[in-house]
Amino acid sequence: MQTLSTDLLDFSGRHVFVAGGSSGINLAIAEAFARRGARVSIASRSAERVAGALAQLRAHGHGAEGYSADVRDYEAIDAALGAACERFGIIDVLVSGAAGNFVAPALGMSSKGFRTVVDIDLVGGFNVLRAAHAHLRRPGASVINISAPQAINPTAYQAHVCAAKAGLDMLTRVLAMEWGPDGIRVNSIVPGPIGNTEGVRRLAPGDGALEAMAASIPLRRFGTTAEVADMAMVLSSPLASFVTGAVIPVDGGSSLHGGRDLGTALKT
Repeated sequence: MQTLSTDLLDFSGRHVFVAGGSSGINLAIAEAFARRGARVSIASRSAERVAGALAQLRAHGHGAEGYSADVRDYEAIDAALGAACERFGIIDVLVSGAAGNFVAPALGMSSKGFRTVVDIDLVGGFNVLRAAHAHLRRPGASVINISAPQAINPTAYQAHVCAAKAGLDMLTRVLAMEWGPDGIRVNSIVPGPIGNTEGVRRLAPGDGALEAMAASIPLRRFGTTAEVADMAMVLSSPLASFVTGAVIPVDGGSSLHGGRDLGTALKT
């Protein structure tokens, strides 16, 4: 039986830029690439979180730099991308993962609150991709948006995230079409319930809610940040050289259930 060569997941000398890469799933992705030899740049709003993440990334010895930038500020993220490329060269892998969320019914949500999440998740995602385009390897770059289950299934009390992430997935498909002739592949990863993340803690507060959520997943467990990172590496490797415009759930089958009434779930 033919075995998978780990050389296909060797990113030695490659430059990986992760927006939102100072914590959670995005930091796990950045660290996975660093372990595989990549030079990693991260950007995040919090300078303190960036500094902490860099300590982890630099421990792998392949080079890491961090930048404090808000994805809602096009000039700031453009400057961060430019500085990263001056340091490590052209970008081989771009991961856009900045996100915001809170739990509220549509009638309990202000216009400002709705707009804040859309600005971070959707407008911020556009800003990162638009500003990065000039710095991407052509041909050969892999662009990955980090989406959410709310993009696929309607979820009560999550109108803002549903709208923003659905828009992000459609942006993924459109840019896959527009940038394909340049040899740039654009895909989305949709992480499901991932254990020990801020998203799960917000949407399933308390042990009872966590147990109920885990029991509802077809694989009967939470995913890990490492499993999401594995998908990001596969999508950025020769194994996925003909994959673009894909929206790929990494969710243990949880998206197969359809819509979810989060308000009712939080009350049980």
